[in-house]
Amino acid sequence: MAGSLLVSEEKSVSKSVQQMSMEGDEPPSQYIVNGNKFGSKDSCAPIPIPTIDVSLLSSEGELEKLRSALSSAGCFQAIGHGMSSLYLDKIREVAKQFFSLPEEEKQKYARAANESEGYGNDRVVSDKQILDWSYRLSLRVFPEKTRRLSLWPKSPTDFSEKLEEFSTKVKSMMEYLLRCMARSLNLEEDSFLDQFGEGSLMLARFNFYPRCSRPDLVLGVKPHTDRSGITVLLQDKEVEGLQVLIDDNWVNVPTIPDAFVVNLGDQMQIMSNGIFKSIMHRVVTNTEKMRMSLAMFNEPDPEKEIGPVEGLIDESRPRLYRNVKSYGVINYKCYQEGKIALETVKIADNSNMR
Repeated sequence: MAGSLLVSEEKSVSKSVQQMSMEGDEPPSQYIVNGNKFGSKDSCAPIPIPTIDVSLLSSEGELEKLRSALSSAGCFQAIGHGMSSLYLDKIREVAKQFFSLPEEEKQKYARAANESEGYGNDRVVSDKQILDWSYRLSLRVFPEKTRRLSLWPKSPTDFSEKLEEFSTKVKSMMEYLLRCMARSLNLEEDSFLDQFGEGSLMLARFNFYPRCSRPDLVLGVKPHTDRSGITVLLQDKEVEGLQVLIDDNWVNVPTIPDAFVVNLGDQMQIMSNGIFKSIMHRVVTNTEKMRMSLAMFNEPDPEKEIGPVEGLIDESRPRLYRNVKSYGVINYKCYQEGKIALETVKIADNSNMR
């Protein structure tokens, strides 16, 4: 597979997204989204995204709101998480400072052609792949021994310190949310955490979306579901762009400066036997403003087999998914080929599974 990835990287265009944005170029064909495969229309009606106060999840009422949000929308805006507006602004500022560096400085942290970590654009895995109008810095944070510190920027000088501190805070919040999710389904509170394992992965992805001359034809990120178990997103403080698919409508996720957008990934839909949803989402572009975000992805140890929790399987709800390892590889390949990864691990005939 590595050989094919190296060959596929030749699909690159002559100018970077940053150059094309600054010069107002018409996006080349590699970036044009042909048709809207997922979702029939943009929503004009204001469909609200649920808001959950993390500090109140010890109460039955807020716990029920959590279950309802994750079994319907698959995402929510998290408030009451204990991180102040001032603190979150500092994290945003570190990201902006990195993306403002000269290109030759950022290229010191460029990802290799066949790898996903580091600075750059899409990793190309398919000749049919439509490229995203964005560039990003992806870094493995946990397990700590897997960090590639040569890819962690030296400028701004407090980048590493801020990322490590922020990642630790988010990891703690994620683990608490996973326990609450289990409780909301009347399970032992470690039912999901146990499947993540001690070697669970956390990846930080700093996203930068430049202005685009044709937002009607080009997306910052194509429609996809996350490979993770749980994703926590710190949005741009002012500029919106994230959209989620609800009832076949693309719905804008509003920016709440103090909130995180929490969404579930495919592996949580598998572990919850389809009760919780891994939501389809995308990022749109615009002609006037640049946008920044920071996504934190947490997924089970790829060497650890995951599957539906036994307590969620019964005669009325048979097992929906087979057990899998290294689901992230499956998800990424399907994403670039325009396929739905969860469909590839779904059990076609439930009658034979008990």
